[in-house]
Amino acid sequence: MKRKPLVVKSLLAIVLVSIGAAIVNSSVVLAQAPKTESAPAPATEAKAPEVKPVPPPAPPATEVVENPYGIEALWRQGDFVARGTLIILMIMSVGSWYIGIIKVLEQRRMLKDAKEADDKFWHAHSVKEGVAALGEDSAFRFVAEKSSLAAAHHGTMQSKQLDLNAWVGMALQRAIDLIGNRLQSGLAFLATVGSTAPFVGLFGTVWGIYHALTAIGIAGQASIDKVAGPVGEALIMTALGLAVAVPAVLGYNWLVRRNRVAMELIRHFGGGVHMSLLGRGGRTRADSES
Repeated sequence: MKRKPLVVKSLLAIVLVSIGAAIVNSSVVLAQAPKTESAPAPATEAKAPEVKPVPPPAPPATEVVENPYGIEALWRQGDFVARGTLIILMIMSVGSWYIGIIKVLEQRRMLKDAKEADDKFWHAHSVKEGVAALGEDSAFRFVAEKSSLAAAHHGTMQSKQLDLNAWVGMALQRAIDLIGNRLQSGLAFLATVGSTAPFVGLFGTVWGIYHALTAIGIAGQASIDKVAGPVGEALIMTALGLAVAVPAVLGYNWLVRRNRVAMELIRHFGGGVHMSLLGRGGRTRADSES
């Protein structure tokens, strides 16, 4: 009877010890839990790495699209007929502009010489002095010089079958004709270019259409990529022919009208020189009036 209380007491002691151990273990776990959770805190206090500024994006490059149907493509892809047509049109255009500029400068100089002749020649005391007062390359000096030389030559002729009027008139007309021929030089080229350049461009057009039809026949279908190139070539040839012809025609008509004005000034001056040599004995208008 005395052993049973001892056993019960021992069991109670064991239960109390286990409960105490469990309480101690739970307190240890609770004590360690904040430490494990607060461990990453120092990482937040570390300095953040410096972020380098990102450079602004470069502007998008402009894409250059090559025109497969331009003049450059026409020269690169064309055959010898197309290139020959382009060369002929180029020669016509360059020649027309060159002749037009040269003739304009020549006419401007002649109009300037006409003003100089009115200011200097008719204020001289004789035809000889008036000739010396004019420029060496002046057309008016050429007319006056030839007329005065013809009058001087007529005075030294032994057999005077022609009178002085006819002799000086023939020399004067020859000098005026020479000046007129010089003014007309180059205008024939402008007229030729103006009348033939459209047909040269038309020939290039026909040749381009022929290539278009050939491409359609080879491909078996009239697709735009097979027809666009030759048709574009034909249209370029037509435009170039017109671009060459129109300035040539306009320049020709304008230069012809200015030549008429210049030749009227030459004839008027020649008539005055003729009268001075015949009626005033080689004296000019200013000398006869004084």
